[in-house]
Amino acid sequence: MIKTFLYIALGGALGSVLRYAIVLLVSKFGTHQFPTATFIANILGCFLIGLFIGFLEKYHITEGQLKWFLVTGFCGGFTTFSTFSVENINLLQSNNSLLALLYICLSIILGIIAVWMGLFIAK
Repeated sequence: MIKTFLYIALGGALGSVLRYAIVLLVSKFGTHQFPTATFIANILGCFLIGLFIGFLEKYHITEGQLKWFLVTGFCGGFTTFSTFSVENINLLQSNNSLLALLYICLSIILGIIAVWMGLFIAK
């Protein structure tokens, strides 16, 4: 049980640091009203979770440390629903309802497509 927590913690730390690196990289290209860094991290995370789950299923690894590290830890730390939510609240409060709606729709639709693509590629 402790080992599982450690694998999840290590994966989560790695995912969180990589997400922050995306924030830094995107900020080099200026500021945007659209929450580009979170959007990129979440869509890429959707693709990666599909890819990881697809490969794990392909090689019959349905349980174990690798799954905890990659899926729960890394993807959990890399993607962020809470930041997505607060960014939408900020967009709505600054009278950018159309941009908030676009962000929500693109995130959901492209996120589902990205998971599907990851699963498809893995299989």
